Amino acid sequence: MKKVLAMILAGGKGERLYPLTRDRAKPAVPFGGTYRVIDFTLSNCVNSGLRKIYVLTQYKSLSLDRHIQRSWGFLNNRMGEYVYLIHAQKRINENWYKGTADAIYQNFYTIQLEKPELVLILSGDHIYRMNYRELIRHHLKKKADLTVAAMEFHKRHAREFGVIETNKNGRVTGFQEKPARPKTIDGKPDSILINMGIYLFNTDILVKRLIENAKKSDTNHDFGKNVIPDMLKTDKIYTYSFNAKSKNRDHYWRDVGTLDAYYRANIDLLKQGPCASLFDSSWPYYSAEEQAPPAKITGSMIKDGITYGSVMNSIISRGCMLDATNVRDSILSPHVCADRGSSIEAAILLDGIRIGKNCRIKNAVIDKEVIIPDNTDIGYNPDSDARLFTVSESGIVVIPRHTAF
Repeated sequence: MKKVLAMILAGGKGERLYPLTRDRAKPAVPFGGTYRVIDFTLSNCVNSGLRKIYVLTQYKSLSLDRHIQRSWGFLNNRMGEYVYLIHAQKRINENWYKGTADAIYQNFYTIQLEKPELVLILSGDHIYRMNYRELIRHHLKKKADLTVAAMEFHKRHAREFGVIETNKNGRVTGFQEKPARPKTIDGKPDSILINMGIYLFNTDILVKRLIENAKKSDTNHDFGKNVIPDMLKTDKIYTYSFNAKSKNRDHYWRDVGTLDAYYRANIDLLKQGPCASLFDSSWPYYSAEEQAPPAKITGSMIKDGITYGSVMNSIISRGCMLDATNVRDSILSPHVCADRGSSIEAAILLDGIRIGKNCRIKNAVIDKEVIIPDNTDIGYNPDSDARLFTVSESGIVVIPRHTAF
């Protein structure tokens, strides 16, 4: 594992996650109460024995920088372990990163310094659990030049992902980027094999193909759109099936690139099923949680025949204070406070939110440090919500940080 270098792409603008990405990079968006999105990819690396990790940033990276420094300084530099942030520096030319492949190309010097045999390229905006050792073993067994992690999805999702075609041995024979009419899996007319954005390269092949791509002008400098399709003619590319049975893997994977996907992935934490293994202590997810007292849930009251003061099927983080409040199917980050007679249902509330008396919140994502006045309804009046806030395609109300009512 010491001969493998991990490079995490964390420089995307995250426009489809706006307003959560108004002030932060997409991988730095809070998730699951006490984590950031990037914590899942980083934890997978550390749990898999990968301890040489570069995080490539570009847009609005201050929040991400702070989080990496606070949460990931426990690796031992003396033993060659690290998580290093690399900001876009225009080392090769005067351009910012023009695509995923260009981001790696502009940071070739890190590969030259480390001289790894394999380079594992990952995305910093996915929620999943994967033991990369299995991917590496599969790559070596196949004697591949490139291995692409793939997962079986219903074909209705084809416009969201790259779609991979393979032969019966798992060798890649075709690659479609977000096709309207995807190639389905043989014998499964409703299923496609999607590209998970996880690439394991032999270093020499990676260097050659990125140099070739950089010389071209008619390209997006993107792995899925350009580099991998071009490699089909010259290199051995295999898939690694994330759906295959394994004692160390669940099969849960989500790209949280949109507001609805982010909301659903959070709510998945409250359900029984594959995502429940994110709470498995044998495969911990690391983060930095500030010091705070335990959550405090007090009081009860009856108003209009409804009893207030219960919490059901929810995650309540440290420092939360709930007084005669009903919480159901929700995730509360640290230091969320709610006053008497309020209800919170199917909502994601980030740090430091203050909710007044007799408020109703439903189907919402509320960013940090918002103060909600008494008698406020959110998620109950679609027309009013649409005038005041961002509303996702599925009707989730999203309120930016520091919003004033």
